[in-house]
Amino acid sequence: MSGGECCSNPPTLDPCCGAGHVDKVAGVDSYLAGSPHSKVAVLMVTDVFGYEAPNLRKLADKVAAAGYYVVVPDFLDGEPFNPQNPNRPLPAWIKDHGTDKGFEAAKPVIEALKSKGVSAIAAVGFCWGAKVVVELAKSKLIQTAVLMHPSFISVEDIKSVDIPISILGAEIDKISPPELLKEFEQILAAKPGVASYVKIFPKVSHGWSVRYNNEDAEAVKAAEEAHQEMLQWLAKL
Repeated sequence: MSGGECCSNPPTLDPCCGAGHVDKVAGVDSYLAGSPHSKVAVLMVTDVFGYEAPNLRKLADKVAAAGYYVVVPDFLDGEPFNPQNPNRPLPAWIKDHGTDKGFEAAKPVIEALKSKGVSAIAAVGFCWGAKVVVELAKSKLIQTAVLMHPSFISVEDIKSVDIPISILGAEIDKISPPELLKEFEQILAAKPGVASYVKIFPKVSHGWSVRYNNEDAEAVKAAEEAHQEMLQWLAKL
């Protein structure tokens, strides 16, 4: 993740967007949507632009409408990546916001959800967040995982996953190119008893599922197709 694709089409952040609300979960500011009485929670782990991205919150609301309790934590500690800040280029920003920190911050959030009576937790990760989610999957801290246009994921990571996992990638993606995703697919297909699904969406670029232009009908359609695939996977939980 050198920049470029991971930072393309940055959203205009809005702390007031979404039908849900912000509250703390295990001390972490989080966007919450859906019924807190739902027994199934979906933990959504953001890309580098964080939890105030309108398209991401819109998707959280869509998932909540399907019957899940959705939690989108601010694992970036109030400092999403700002491509307009010349003093904080991505390599410098990443040093303070490593995916390892996101993984550690996710653990108490998951425990807090369990303590509220949640019986199953799915995690969906976007770009940066996908690495956090794959670490949760490797540690079996969640019941199912969805990776959307992932960054940082290695073959060794996928070899260590033994829970149901769906990986949705872009045809135009240098960070997780189709060849790598096909390798992931082969590794997962060789695991008896582990449900998996890998799909490469044609004619779209890294980040297409949440960093799309709302005025571009084709981009919206492609994003919504990915959202539908994600919801179909979550329905198997």
